[in-house]
Amino acid sequence: MYKYIVLIHVLAATVWTGGLLILSLTVLPKALKNKSLDTIKRFEESYDKAGITALILQLFTGIYLGFHYMPDFSEWFAFKAPISHMVVTKITLLLITAVLVIRAKVFGFKNLSDENMKPLAIHIIILSVIAVIFVFLGVWYKTGSF
Repeated sequence: MYKYIVLIHVLAATVWTGGLLILSLTVLPKALKNKSLDTIKRFEESYDKAGITALILQLFTGIYLGFHYMPDFSEWFAFKAPISHMVVTKITLLLITAVLVIRAKVFGFKNLSDENMKPLAIHIIILSVIAVIFVFLGVWYKTGSF
């Protein structure tokens, strides 16, 4: 079962991180250059279901993996084992990601226009950096170094 959970976790990370990297490195610069908020909206409409599904899968598989490596939940935050630092870092990054995603979905960005996309651009870049850090931590843990 463990190897299938890892596979799902990695595939979901690929979808989430890959989508954000495409958005931040390809779609966002084009939208900013052309001052076209619609460019970002079109991308998000096509990516949203897959991206949010991937994020939710990462959440559940990540919890499973956390319990696999540290069955006692209280140990996650005790910082007695090196893995607890990574677990807490990933939980913190997940909470930041969740706040940013919920903020965007529920509240949107007031006063956003073709001329003023800076708040959205910053939001996208922060989410992308966090996604890459998630991948970095996962690879670092599995390989022992980077």
